[in-house]
Amino acid sequence: MSIREDHGRFRDIIRGRIKENFKKYVSHGEMVGKRENDFVKIPVPYIDIPRFKYGPKQRGGVGQGQGNPGDPIDGDPQDGSGEAGNNPGQHQLEVDVSMDELAEILGEELELPRIQPKGRPQMEAVKTKYSGIAPVGPEGLRHFKSSYKRALKRYISSGIYDPKDPIIVPVRADFRYRSFKQVVQPQAKAVVIYMMDVSGSMGEEQKEIVRLESFWINTWLKKHYKGLETRFIIHDAAAKEVDEKTFFSTSESGGTLISSAYKLCQQIIETDYPWNEWNVYPFHFSDGDNWSGEDTRLCMRLLREFFLPHVNMFGYGQVESKYGSGQFLKDLEREFPNEDQLVLSKIENREKILASIKDFLGKGK
Repeated sequence: MSIREDHGRFRDIIRGRIKENFKKYVSHGEMVGKRENDFVKIPVPYIDIPRFKYGPKQRGGVGQGQGNPGDPIDGDPQDGSGEAGNNPGQHQLEVDVSMDELAEILGEELELPRIQPKGRPQMEAVKTKYSGIAPVGPEGLRHFKSSYKRALKRYISSGIYDPKDPIIVPVRADFRYRSFKQVVQPQAKAVVIYMMDVSGSMGEEQKEIVRLESFWINTWLKKHYKGLETRFIIHDAAAKEVDEKTFFSTSESGGTLISSAYKLCQQIIETDYPWNEWNVYPFHFSDGDNWSGEDTRLCMRLLREFFLPHVNMFGYGQVESKYGSGQFLKDLEREFPNEDQLVLSKIENREKILASIKDFLGKGK
């Protein structure tokens, strides 16, 4: 068996282990902090490490000489004192898995549909496509099989082919080369804008739930869009744009004006991401408290007049908090009972993250 086949079998085993423990990876985030470029290091338990095993004809001791059970391979012998343990050892193997492969597993586990990008593509990528065989070309693209077949036809048609001595010597006229052309392919672009309530009622556990969920949302969207961009907004009574690290580590206090985040999000979209050129995905996470009914009505108007007509989807995730009222989700359900572009999800705890991801991504928007 070739090394490539061995590697393929190993990858299949790893993929199986990841799928077996997938819910744990999603809800506890062992991999989220181990991203390196387009790969993630995943700790996979219970992988048997390959080891040598004596065959039935082999007897004796250590190496090729005589030995007794328990003899050390190197160093001083030990007396073996101490108590035996009664628990099995835990073995962890970290493996590199591509983000694209993680997205495949996520899609399989949640039965997610492919996303249909909206709007016109903004970028064009030039790719080389091999389209056939030509009689001329660079030597590096010479096609051996086609060249040999041309030479064989020439030998047979001229009557000089000898089956007992089947030596074929191609000449210049027999040479064939792979031909190619450059193809311009449109590349749809997308932006995800995350908004999070960081008022006093949103604790560390609530922010960790948002962090895990946003990782998987990004993983799925990157599979469908090359060049995905991500922006982050935090808000209490006022909103501001921050980097990713600040987004997940900020602790604030005070009241909440959700409209401040929606206004800033609208400004970012209008300035940097025209909706006729970009696929736009705003996500807002909160525990459902808002300062006043008046501000909630302003949020509803912004959603109705700006966001819902122009974005692929608007996701609102309500994270359960013992300090939050949860009223904003109820207001959205009452105001938009049948709005397809608005996706609502209630995230009661970490165990509900997987179901929430399916809420957001299960329509293929």
